Order: sequence, then structure tokens, then C-alpha cells
Amino acid sequence: MQAVVLVGGEGTRLRPLTYGTPKPMVPIVGVPYLARTMERLFEAGIREVILAAGYMPQAIVDYFGDGSRLDMEITYAIEQEPLGTAGALKNVEQHLTGPFFVLNGDVLTSLDLTAMMAFHRQAGGLGVLHLIRVEDPSAFGCVVRGADGRIGRFVEKPPQGSEPTDEVNAGTYLLEPEVLQAIPAGRNVSIERETFPQLLAAGKPLYAYVTQDYWIDLGRPEHYLAAHRDILSGAMPLRLEPGLTGAVAQAKHHSVRLFAPVHLDPDVQIEPGAEIGPNVVLGRGCRIGAGAVLRDCVLWEDVVVEAGALIEEAIVASRTRIGRGSVIGRGSVIGHDVEVEAGSIVAPGARLGPGTPLPIP
Repeated sequence: MQAVVLVGGEGTRLRPLTYGTPKPMVPIVGVPYLARTMERLFEAGIREVILAAGYMPQAIVDYFGDGSRLDMEITYAIEQEPLGTAGALKNVEQHLTGPFFVLNGDVLTSLDLTAMMAFHRQAGGLGVLHLIRVEDPSAFGCVVRGADGRIGRFVEKPPQGSEPTDEVNAGTYLLEPEVLQAIPAGRNVSIERETFPQLLAAGKPLYAYVTQDYWIDLGRPEHYLAAHRDILSGAMPLRLEPGLTGAVAQAKHHSVRLFAPVHLDPDVQIEPGAEIGPNVVLGRGCRIGAGAVLRDCVLWEDVVVEAGALIEEAIVASRTRIGRGSVIGRGSVIGHDVEVEAGSIVAPGARLGPGTPLPIP
């Protein structure tokens, strides 16, 4: 079994984080998201992975190489221009030798890929789509299926109140090579809006695999923070890298007020009187000053927070400095290498990159 991971997007909704880091390399509790996906594939017995990349691909290549470090074989297909979800698959057709998984590059899920393989073997057909149930299907692509699981039609982002079902496309597919024959070469093609509906119109069977697994689209800052809260709480099961949590973190930082859950890299430095948590992740090399307050936030690597600063419900990328006594408003996203001057008040929801004028509330 092979897998194609779609990692070509620019991550525009996560800017300014993705100005310096491609979306697949955005860290989830200190580890690039794509590495989390590779772990899931390895656990499912999949060793051959094709990465369909486009935006800032060198950062991905530099980190994963040929895959041998992971005991996997990685092939790269670099798109010179966006090809869409189906176009990206057609672009790697020569590398595919049998049934293959397709994984959306910005979805975090606890889906059991091995169980999905077993379902496909039982159901047959040209492919299986993972579906989940959501409270508001209007923001997603609804998938209507029969009692036997066979998909009847797709309804893309129906008006609220008119949704035919609460089951939506969750972005993981298991497909037979025959699907590639339905995709035209050399242009942008959406598998959700074009290829799948055309297969149904031709009478080709596709099946739905519906689960109650954890699932979230990481493409928005608020979802990125929510995913970290869910990981820290255990709602999303994830094997974490070595770090300090709970009583161990409190024992090391005994002069700091820690409110669980938190996850601190072992080399984080925190001065006395700081208040950390709940729902805080501090990456390698972070330094937190005396009296600083951090709640519901994720700090990447080598972030400096000076004394008395307040950060709440925000994301701060690597090598940024938050000046003494500054206040970072809720929902703010601070990019790489930003200097927030002492005493600054950053408006809620601000997006700051290097040289961005400071939005004052």
C-alpha cells in the first residue's frame, strides 16, 4: 500500500506563520505536522509515501530527505503551479502501483487507517472516502450515502438549513488506480468537485467510511490552537515528544505558577513569578521573564517573552521577542523574527510579521 500526501498549499489562512514555514512543517506540540502524518502511515504499515508539494518544498525535502531515517521511502512531486487535489494525483500517476491512500495535508485526525483498509477490501468499488459527522455541515462538502454505504451524491457547502446530511468529507481517501483514468492531465482538477461526481455519474461505485474519530482542519489559527488544547487534554490521542508536564514541570519550575495542562520543552527557561497555563505549549529555547503571564497559547522555538508581558490565546512563531510589559490580544498571530517593543498593546486578532505596523486597539 502506498500513500499520497497533498502538501502543496500555501497556507494563506495561517499567515504570517506560513511566510517562514510551509504549512506541512507548522509544528504540532514541537513536531512538524507532516511528521505526525508520517507516523500514522508508518503505524498502518505504509512505507512508500509520495509528497505532492508546491510551496516552499525545500524545507520539506531538507527535513525528511529520502525517508530512510524513518525507515520509509519518500518520493517528491514538486508542482510548478497548483494542480488541485485530483491534478496532484494525476501528476504522480507514474509512481503508483496499486491501491493508494490520499491524505489532505492540513487535517489532524485519529482515524485508524488499517481499519479503513479492511473496510475497502470488504466494500469493493473504486474507492472509500472517510466521512465524519459535524454540527454545521454548511461549511463542508456533504456526502449523501445509502444504507449499504454506497455514495449517491456530493453537495458542496450547502446553504445553512438545507444540508441533506451531517456527514462530510473528512479528506482521507483510499482509491483504486482506475480512478486516475478519470482525471485529465496537465490542468488544475478538484477531486471533490469534478472527479468524484463524474465517477458517480458513470455508475462507478464509491463508498463512505463513517467514523467518530477526532478530526480538525488545522488551516485556521483558531483551529490550530483548539487542536493543541485537545492534544493536551487527551481528546486527540497523540504521542508527544519528551517534555515537561504536570508535576514534573512544576517540580523543575517550582518558583512559577503552572496551571495544567502544559507542555514545556525541557530546555525552556522561566524566571520566578511567571504564570504559565492552562493550555500552553513552549518550544525549544523559549525564555519567559519574571511576572509574565501566558494562557492558551503556543510558542514555537527560541521565543523570548520579557518580564510582565501578557500573551493570551495567541500563536507566536520562532525567534520572536515580546517586549517587557507588552499585551498580546486574544486571537493574535505573531510571525517569525518579530520584535514587539516594550509596553506595546497588540490588538485582538492582529497578524504581525516582520515590519508589519503594530495595530493598536
